Amino acid sequence: MLVPAIIYTLLNAGTAAAGGWGIPMATDIAFSLAIIYALGDRVPLAAKVFLTTLAIVDDLGAVVVIALFYTSEISLVNIAVGLAFLGVMFGANKMGVKNVTFYGILGICGVWTAFLMSGIHATIAAVLAAFVIPSDARLPEAEYLKRAARHLRRFADLKPNGVSTLEEEQVKVISNMMNDTRDAIPPSQRLEHAMHPFVSFVVMPVFALSNAGISFAGLDIQSVFSTNIASGVALGLLLGKPLGIVLSVMLLVRLGIARHTEALTMRRIIGLGFLASIGFTMSMFISTLAFTDGNMLMQAKLGIFAASILGGITGYVLLGTDGHDKHCRQAKTEDGAATGNNGGDNQLNHV
Repeated sequence: MLVPAIIYTLLNAGTAAAGGWGIPMATDIAFSLAIIYALGDRVPLAAKVFLTTLAIVDDLGAVVVIALFYTSEISLVNIAVGLAFLGVMFGANKMGVKNVTFYGILGICGVWTAFLMSGIHATIAAVLAAFVIPSDARLPEAEYLKRAARHLRRFADLKPNGVSTLEEEQVKVISNMMNDTRDAIPPSQRLEHAMHPFVSFVVMPVFALSNAGISFAGLDIQSVFSTNIASGVALGLLLGKPLGIVLSVMLLVRLGIARHTEALTMRRIIGLGFLASIGFTMSMFISTLAFTDGNMLMQAKLGIFAASILGGITGYVLLGTDGHDKHCRQAKTEDGAATGNNGGDNQLNHV
């Protein structure tokens, strides 16, 4: 996150565009993961987990940046109210409350509304609320398995009535099984599962379309390069992201905090870095907060658009044409064939 911001700042320091340093910091989770999963088995699971974690951390960092640096006026009273609701949710979590409706009402009507009115961008409220929603189930897995088996045996023992409707006892058994199934799913996952269709098919498309706003009609090339906004954003994403990720990995390995694995070769890390340069929706959103001037905003969006396309293509090529797995599979095949031949020779010699 820091390297893209530094590159942008170096190109725009001391100008009216200096406030856009936060634009190239974000990673678009949806687009970057869509590309890496489109590669299928050509990319190992470790690389997919690495990119997912990286994108989540980047977006959380972007949310913090929005809250701290792209907020005009802050109401301490409303922040205190929001934190109070968070405290109630945290206390309820520790007391074992698992009711999803309870956390949903307090999270939206309490925390989100208070932070929205405080002047801090409301996205920070969602992040904070997610930390206090229980991630453990009311019914442990082992107990759920026992109850499910008991319910199934009970249902099997009931004689079918030969009609399309169920007997009252059958309905009771199924209802009990449904209740136990609900209790076996952690509240945080239940909320995520319930909100996923709405977020994926309504919120995300609306968010992307409302923040894109790119029109090439009447575009003046000279105006695009009248400042370093477009180049700062594009280089921050396209150069800063891969460079920052590679340097961070090397530093963590050198310090002994992380270690190299066979699945994460340097080529793959660089490829993942280019996929992380897809800023698109989140970067577009930050640009609308950073600039009010239409010309400056358009330059920032063009930089995001160009870097996201080039980064996606470059990352796809680097990851999709990595011959590491192919060589490994070929070596294993040759080893297996050699072992088989040796085994056959040994059998012949034995005979």
